[in-house]
Amino acid sequence: MIRFNLIRNRLILVDKKILGGGLVMLVVGMVLLLSINSSIPAGNSEMSEEEIIDLIIKEQENKDMNILASILTGVGFLLVLISFGARKKTKGSAKKEEKKPIT
Repeated sequence: MIRFNLIRNRLILVDKKILGGGLVMLVVGMVLLLSINSSIPAGNSEMSEEEIIDLIIKEQENKDMNILASILTGVGFLLVLISFGARKKTKGSAKKEEKKPIT
């Protein structure tokens, strides 16, 4: 209860749903990046033509999955940043009024 009041007095307003979704996407993206980068396909000098083609295809798939995981991580990071700016207006908040210029 005390923490809630301290946070409320400091005016740290965060949209918790967007923050939670962003953190989940950030963590999942990082885990995918670690797992994809730990299993890089490798070849040797005594490979046949078919094995070389399969190796090239696996390397391209690995690169594509790495790009997708990076995009997921980036979107999660953007959602975390957006959550700090996405605040719902309360009913008691002050409204901005524009004054008409006196002519």
